[in-house]
Amino acid sequence: MTSTLDRAGSLATPAPVKPIQSRTAPSVRGIVGFVVTIQSILFLAHWFVYQTWMVFRSDPYQPGITKLQATLFLLSISFVAATLLAHRYSNLLVRLFYKIAATWLGTVNFLFVAACLCWMIDLACRWFGLHLERPIIVNTMFSLAILASIYGIVNAQWIRVKKIAVRLPNLPASWRGRTAALVSDVHLGAVNGSGFMRRIVAKLGRLRPDVVFITGDLYDGGKVDLAEVVAPWKEVHTKFGAYFVTGNHEEFSDRTQYLDAVRHSGIQILNNEKIIVDGLQVVGVHYSDSANSGRFRSILERAGLDRNQASILLSHVPHQLSIAQQAGISLQLSGHTHGGQIFPFTWFTTRVFGEYTYGLKCFGDLAVYTSSGAGTWGPPMRVGTQPEIVLIEFE
Repeated sequence: MTSTLDRAGSLATPAPVKPIQSRTAPSVRGIVGFVVTIQSILFLAHWFVYQTWMVFRSDPYQPGITKLQATLFLLSISFVAATLLAHRYSNLLVRLFYKIAATWLGTVNFLFVAACLCWMIDLACRWFGLHLERPIIVNTMFSLAILASIYGIVNAQWIRVKKIAVRLPNLPASWRGRTAALVSDVHLGAVNGSGFMRRIVAKLGRLRPDVVFITGDLYDGGKVDLAEVVAPWKEVHTKFGAYFVTGNHEEFSDRTQYLDAVRHSGIQILNNEKIIVDGLQVVGVHYSDSANSGRFRSILERAGLDRNQASILLSHVPHQLSIAQQAGISLQLSGHTHGGQIFPFTWFTTRVFGEYTYGLKCFGDLAVYTSSGAGTWGPPMRVGTQPEIVLIEFE
């Protein structure tokens, strides 16, 4: 096996690399089933919102199909249609359609919550003998839903810098006081393009980290000029470079096309391997390989980690933590969860990932940081979470 020199001039010896294999494309039956399921949920959500509005407003019955019914029907199928189009075409009209549909998806989420609250408030009023006119209830709740949507759009575009300090055992003395930036879940695609990427690059330029770690979902998975949207990354200059592993969105299809675009932008890809960066062990495992416990354990074993030296693992999802801990990893950096992105999915995500949904946590002697990510998936909104770039200072 050939050894290479890292950018600091110290010897970097990769562990044996598992050959990258293209994932098998999802079956047509699986795609159809998924589309039917999602569309059915959207139909029911829109029906519930419509019925709540009509009942609480006490609007008179109108025969035939009304303009409101027709509009809600078209909106109910817009996101699925836009998503299918965005996976095959990339042009101004498709991007605009997707942004509108995705924005409505977030809005109807809050309208659905508002509709539920309408019935709960009405029931509580009846239970306690209070008198509150139904039109007042529905107008107030639906107005708050619209305001939440507007706030979510603005909040999603305001990328924060989260600064944390991490103390790792056996950290090389040269790394004390240095900083690393963690960038995750940018989701470059129909919503976030090269302009969004330039904003992230500009922030990194002001932060001036010594190294950058990218833990997947740099792309959204739709049809896009892969090289163009990531091109601003060429302006990132750090002492020890930038390192990348795939997320689930890079593996919706053959991940090779994404890896090629990332590589050409100057980012180094960690293909299920370990490198030494000025004495610090850095391991990167791609999404599908970390999802399989046997494969994940085998990759970490073959990496040949020195337990007497600090190590960092880049893995998209904060799962399989026991395997990383047993392998002797000091710090795992992940993303994927978005912290739930918007309420009430913030609650659902916590049910799945527990305390590792967001932030710096410990799993035994393994430190884990899960980023809420810089971008968004689906609705270009964040309510209950914040988009972030993480600046890690090693103590």
